[in-house]
Amino acid sequence: MSDASRTFLFLVGDGMGDWPMDELGGKTALQAAHTPNMDRLAGLGLTGLCRTVPDTMPPGSDVANMALMGFDPIVHHTGRGPIEAAAQGLELGENDLVFRLNLVTVSEFSADGVMRDYSSGHIKTEDATALLEKLSTELADLMGDDFEFYPGVQYRHLLVARDAADGPLSDLFTNPPHDILDQPIVNDITEFEEYPELHAVLKKAAEILASPDNPTKANALWPWGQGRPLILPPFVQTYGMRGAVISAVDLVKGLGRAAGMRVMDIEGATGLLDTNYEGKVQAALDFINGGGELVFLHVEAPDECGHGGVASEKVESIERFDKRIVGPLMDALWESNAAFLLGCDHFTPIAERTHTKDPIPFVLAWKGCENPSGVAEYSEAAAASTGLMIDPGFELIGWALTESGLREKKK
Repeated sequence: MSDASRTFLFLVGDGMGDWPMDELGGKTALQAAHTPNMDRLAGLGLTGLCRTVPDTMPPGSDVANMALMGFDPIVHHTGRGPIEAAAQGLELGENDLVFRLNLVTVSEFSADGVMRDYSSGHIKTEDATALLEKLSTELADLMGDDFEFYPGVQYRHLLVARDAADGPLSDLFTNPPHDILDQPIVNDITEFEEYPELHAVLKKAAEILASPDNPTKANALWPWGQGRPLILPPFVQTYGMRGAVISAVDLVKGLGRAAGMRVMDIEGATGLLDTNYEGKVQAALDFINGGGELVFLHVEAPDECGHGGVASEKVESIERFDKRIVGPLMDALWESNAAFLLGCDHFTPIAERTHTKDPIPFVLAWKGCENPSGVAEYSEAAAASTGLMIDPGFELIGWALTESGLREKKK
């Protein structure tokens, strides 16, 4: 094995943060969950809060995870779509405009419609790919050379508008569909109508998806989060460590790929409760055994459960993260003096079913930490009690590397 004293594990439970809930006896999902491994880390290390989302930006996973990886989103962020395009390795022109494209379920694709499901019932990847291939064929005349679909994973896909970055489409604003669950879509439809070529594609797509031949819940396309292609500085040059990214979602993979990190694909990684936890742990250990130094391991399930609005499922997702990710990695690496940074990217409160800007709780722990914060658990309240705040959030990883002795302090 490589010298684990030079090993850094950044473990991210997407959307774990939450607010106290009556149904959990006034506790948050983190407080209600049985998390002995995360609580142990909190007792051994430094605990505090980190503001991952700048005041001027929306609390998306794209913004928050970019900050967690150590890059200032105010400087580098161009949109959600470009990050996921980086994950797919798409060849883009500098003036192309890339949208994230969800397959969604709406009551109807009109000003009278309501957003029912941002994921079309967590549509299977193979079903989604077949739908997009069908739409590409049947919409060819409307799309011409201006628009192109790129299938992704489950409900997450891309729409590229060629040579459109300097045109009016760059000004389009539609809500992320997970932000408007069970809400009217009139404002978004009105926005789409301001761009007739795109609206014509979306309207016709909804008509095609309404066919009885469509066995899925997907009945509309929803483009959002557009921007120019993403460019990030190399992670190894910025932080002096060879890093890898382990995640089920293209968003996180794209950030890693854009930063020149190794992106590890895990069979059976779904982004849901049933993801391949053991495969992610083994991939992390394989990378370290092969001489890697830093692993950014991301689990999407708590965020998906937060969007789903079921408290018991979010508690279960956190318990699985603790038992099947944090515990095994501590067992394998703690005695070798690896450093562990534990956190989430943003809150996804059950009450809101979408992201909020609350500062996230984090723990930094390593064997021999001389002045731990003295808290007994990993939770929002425990983190707030210490008075430690990292703001802006993109400084967290650099601070953690320095505090844990993996990077020299600046003189």
